Amino acid sequence: MADPAPLRLLAQDEQDLAVISAALQDAVAKVGDIQFEPKARRLTIAFNRFRWEAGKGERVRAALQLGGVLKVQTRKIRRDAPGAVIEILALTFEPGEAPGGVITLSCAGGGDLRASVECIEAVLADVSKPWPTPRTPTHEV
Repeated sequence: MADPAPLRLLAQDEQDLAVISAALQDAVAKVGDIQFEPKARRLTIAFNRFRWEAGKGERVRAALQLGGVLKVQTRKIRRDAPGAVIEILALTFEPGEAPGGVITLSCAGGGDLRASVECIEAVLADVSKPWPTPRTPTHEV
């Protein structure tokens, strides 16, 4: 079986965002790799993403960028510790005044990052070659 191509995903609605959420499950990022640019209304996060689609133990460097971001809030994420690592469980959208709402990145350990957005405008792209990892994420059922 051929190796899957690098991911390049665009989300403009809740269903698209669910696809990005699935691709980001078990991605890890350092708090210092979270960049909010208020003037540009842009939130960018660099991750080491587990490549579930590859069917083998690999990670790849990936970036998520949200546009139209009005405000960012965190809960139980140590912003004073840029080397602290967060693990992504899911990315969800809570509608507000249409077409806006709140995009939430839920993290292991109960933390989350909430981005108030004008509309859903998200891009996820792999930005490196994959590398093998001996650790496959596991989930309790």
